[in-house]
Amino acid sequence: MILNYLMALLDWCKVKLFLWDKKSDVQFKEGEVWWCSVGINVGVEILGKGKDFERPILIFRKFGQNSFLGIPLTTQLKNGTWYVPTTVRGKEGRAALNQMRVFDKRRLINKIGVFGGENFLEIKKALLNLYSS
Repeated sequence: MILNYLMALLDWCKVKLFLWDKKSDVQFKEGEVWWCSVGINVGVEILGKGKDFERPILIFRKFGQNSFLGIPLTTQLKNGTWYVPTTVRGKEGRAALNQMRVFDKRRLINKIGVFGGENFLEIKKALLNLYSS
């Protein structure tokens, strides 16, 4: 098991070195959903899959041209205040509010959708409830 983790970690390091040096002219907006190179993380932190260690991310808040607050999306139908039901490209899933963090735009791979007003509003309401209580 440790050997598998070490091999995956080495693969992620290669991807991360590529991202570090990547020039990106990507334009992104709040409410968009992108495949994003999230990487390998520790413990219960959500991680990416595949050769680019990617997962869908909702761009929740844009912080200028190069960074954003992103909320990872999952198709695991978890329940609780940390998870908001979503649908992206016809697939039911959840926005994992407990896993949101700041990302650099160099991690963005390609746009896969845009959240409609109501879906995005539900996530905003859930975040306000979560952090105001």
